[in-house]
Amino acid sequence: MSIRFSYADVSTIPLKNKKVVKLFIQELFQLENKPLSQLNYVFCSDEYLLQINKDHLQHDYYTDIITFDLTDPSSEGTIGEIYISVDRVKDNANDHKVTSTNELLRVIFHGALHLCGYGDKTNREITIMREKEDHYLRLFEKRL
Repeated sequence: MSIRFSYADVSTIPLKNKKVVKLFIQELFQLENKPLSQLNYVFCSDEYLLQINKDHLQHDYYTDIITFDLTDPSSEGTIGEIYISVDRVKDNANDHKVTSTNELLRVIFHGALHLCGYGDKTNREITIMREKEDHYLRLFEKRL
């Protein structure tokens, strides 16, 4: 099982204890009973993620995260790639009056939850996703 954090066109993210975060993501998958094989988080700018949104999803708008499930039938666990706009995370943190670190963790867990099968298209799905994000944020804070 491997979880990687990489950087496309940004050099830093507002996150300390990256090893602890990676271990917690593994725990999240275990708690959701979802086997994990490989997960790559790519941190980038708004413009970088906008281009991915246009190229792969035919959406012409900014977003904070795009999750790709790359699992194939022969995989023993989930394989995913998650792109996160650091610019959007900072703006959303300001809008929601939370720290950039808190918002980044929420988005990191959000992407993992997508790969665990949670959606966010309907009001019901959004409510469940928010509850799960809050649950894992609280659980993570207890680990620190």
